[in-house]
Amino acid sequence: MSSASDVGTADRCVTRVVDPEKVAVVTAAMPGAGTVGELAQVFGLLADPGRLRVLTALLEGGEMCVCDIAAVCGNSESAVSHALRLLRASRVVQARRSGRMAYYRLADSHVRMLLDLALAHVGHEEEGS
Repeated sequence: MSSASDVGTADRCVTRVVDPEKVAVVTAAMPGAGTVGELAQVFGLLADPGRLRVLTALLEGGEMCVCDIAAVCGNSESAVSHALRLLRASRVVQARRSGRMAYYRLADSHVRMLLDLALAHVGHEEEGS
């Protein structure tokens, strides 16, 4: 059985750098602060269930107008429009105008792949239960 003092030191490295070559390679490969900030913003957008429903609708339905997305998601057109505005600002979705209508779609294959992988991961976790 561990004591309270053991718990505090269990997460600390006894040796400060175990593999200096690996640390140097990984440090060189780390993205810059700006890139990490943008990535955190995208993941923050994906953390909202409403926006995630919008993205899932676009993943399954392809290009859709706000009215159709709202009907699929069970949200108001205003809420969907607001979500799309945030997603568009972060380049997660794109819009195409046709007269007075705007049609939205996932921005690119990377967004599609990210959503597909996340859904597969969650599905895999549910199967393992």
